[in-house]
Amino acid sequence: MNTVAPVLRERSPVAGLVWTLVRTDFKTRYQPTIGGFLWALLKPFAMFLVLMAVFSLIFASDPKYKLNLIIGLFLWDFFAETTKVGLLSLQAKGFLLAKAKFPSWILVVTSTSNAMITLAVFCIVIVVSLAIGGRTPGPTALALFFVYLGHYALIATAFSLAASVLFLRYRDLNQVWEVVTQAGFFVAPIVYPIDIIPERYHFYLYPWPPTPIIQFSRAVLVDGVVPTAKAHLFLTLETAVVLIAGIMVFRHYAPRAAEYL
Repeated sequence: MNTVAPVLRERSPVAGLVWTLVRTDFKTRYQPTIGGFLWALLKPFAMFLVLMAVFSLIFASDPKYKLNLIIGLFLWDFFAETTKVGLLSLQAKGFLLAKAKFPSWILVVTSTSNAMITLAVFCIVIVVSLAIGGRTPGPTALALFFVYLGHYALIATAFSLAASVLFLRYRDLNQVWEVVTQAGFFVAPIVYPIDIIPERYHFYLYPWPPTPIIQFSRAVLVDGVVPTAKAHLFLTLETAVVLIAGIMVFRHYAPRAAEYL
């Protein structure tokens, strides 16, 4: 709070405010710990090593499974964490809205910064591990992977925008979203190969946004297969629909957000 207040008093530009909020969130999360900022890097690396060690033994007969599992878990963790902190962002930092005038969406977007940092570290880890395992992704695969991550970030942000303003009015939404994410973990093919489900049912899994992101990322990184143009069109349309819906909900409820704080 002490870090943010001077910036608000000086009415800094939006870019300066965004940077200050991101830096403050990062410090608040890691400064009280002994490891400090290193935890932002050590946590993804530690989780990656543990999962690799465990599943290399359990599923030694299928070398692709452990890579697919790790990709699925990390991508899911990003979605779950981003939407959770995004949902609570306005309620947690709403007091800043009374101190200065600035777009309230900034509080929602910057609240996801820690999840974004963790995702960036994961990208480095998975690419390095694939290279060590002799599966170095080509330029096209890497480019597509980052495109998928861009879509994923937009989807998670859209969910966060809508949930943040709805939560101020409907406080049960926090518990409802926990149930949804728990169910969504099993809807998305994270711990199981999607091939074990009859192909005629695959269509019902893809509307859940993490599913196409996870499947397409696995395809280009592990299998070396580029999804079809139709699949990419579906992902683009799904991202657009979710993003537009999230923005519309936020714009509808945001002007009265202060009334519910």
